[in-house]
Amino acid sequence: MPQPRQLRADAVRNRQKIMTAAREQVTAHGPDVAMEAIAAAAGVAVGTLYRHFPTKADLVGAVVRVHGELMIEDVEATAARVADSGRAMAELRGLAARIVDGMARDRAVKAAAYAMGATDYGDLEERAFAAAARIIDVAKAEGGLRPDVTTDDFALLLATAPTDRPAEVRARWLEVFLGGLAAPGRAAD
Repeated sequence: MPQPRQLRADAVRNRQKIMTAAREQVTAHGPDVAMEAIAAAAGVAVGTLYRHFPTKADLVGAVVRVHGELMIEDVEATAARVADSGRAMAELRGLAARIVDGMARDRAVKAAAYAMGATDYGDLEERAFAAAARIIDVAKAEGGLRPDVTTDDFALLLATAPTDRPAEVRARWLEVFLGGLAAPGRAAD
């Protein structure tokens, strides 16, 4: 089976410029923003955009995937730090805050991806759940989390985050959220 062709350096730069512009344009103007507007914002020809991304769903899906991969790398790095040094509750708090802030920044792009049917992120979800489970298991073993807390609980609560609200509201929500998961008599430190 032939190997996929390596992109030239200028093609890699163009792809990155297109994805950055798509994220900004969809965030500013919603999912109906024209591909031509995205190409103009990226400083590339429309043909260049379509060569990289044949449809808007392909483009927005790629932007969401990159965001998802960065988030997964953060979850996995957090799990590695917890495995090395403990402090699971402090790490879980920081991770949850970063996830909620990222969701707030990219909520328009994610909504556009789902509206266009670009929703196949099962591989990312599996990696996230596996790494989050390791963090949650250590937090429970350290006595920081209630023993009945599951990764599904954590994911469900994150999915309800008030990403359309100001940062101070999200911070207060996070305090309440983590307080509800904390073991009795333990602060959500």
